[in-house]
Amino acid sequence: MKRLIVGCGYLGRRVADRWQRAGDTVHVVTRSREHGTAFAQAGMFPLVADVLLPETLRDLPKVDTVLFAVGYDRSSLASIYQVYVEGLRNVLDAIQNDPAQFLYISSTGVYAEQRGGWVNEDSPTHGGREGTKACLDAENILQTHPLGVDGKILRCAGIYGPDRLPRRDALLKEQPLPAPADGYLNLIHVDDAAQAVEAAAVRGNAGIYSIADGAPVLRRDYLIELARLLNAPPPKFVEVLGNTQGRSATSKRVHNERMRNELGVRLHYPSYRAGLAAIVRGDSR
Repeated sequence: MKRLIVGCGYLGRRVADRWQRAGDTVHVVTRSREHGTAFAQAGMFPLVADVLLPETLRDLPKVDTVLFAVGYDRSSLASIYQVYVEGLRNVLDAIQNDPAQFLYISSTGVYAEQRGGWVNEDSPTHGGREGTKACLDAENILQTHPLGVDGKILRCAGIYGPDRLPRRDALLKEQPLPAPADGYLNLIHVDDAAQAVEAAAVRGNAGIYSIADGAPVLRRDYLIELARLLNAPPPKFVEVLGNTQGRSATSKRVHNERMRNELGVRLHYPSYRAGLAAIVRGDSR
């Protein structure tokens, strides 16, 4: 199989490695020539291009699967809306064939606030923040584009893993945390997220899937456990007045039944406790 990954970062690189180990030909779009050289040395086929510059996308290869997993670089001069929405549109318009599968990485942040209630793929959405609005608009572009008719939208919970432990540095530095202690976190270990992407390329129906471990945890409990594993002092929370728009101000719990039942995903890390322990031990899969 021939695969194309647009945005081969923290998650995309793990998917690339999985596909390559399975014997697939992996093409990668990257903005960095340095990264392109590294991908080539790893046996992949890089294309140095920018999703915001259509002229650089003219040589996209003909493939069986496209994964759009572009993250937002906060040092970029472009807005998150430009990267997520216009970038996706440019890639869709540049594809020269009709791939069997188009996968788009979105976010569970698009689900509307539920005050601790449960949500699934059929729950209401709300694009109140810039990032969630961009994700929802990008989802709509894919669903209304001819190449997206059979596509899959993977709404990922907060991705954590080696070298990406939310609030780790703040705990070690004993810094007060400007976030509510009681809000729910929805998480997915990066290796399980990569497994879900791999499964979505071959199984399941077109549509939306929530990619989460299905074991939401209160922010307080997550940070207490992480502090314990790091041998750091217990977390300290401080209230930030007027902080009503950020993701940390929302609280909902994300079901993952569709992911497990339709994609057949069996999680290596079914809860944050298992994932954190493996990462801190340094033996994450």
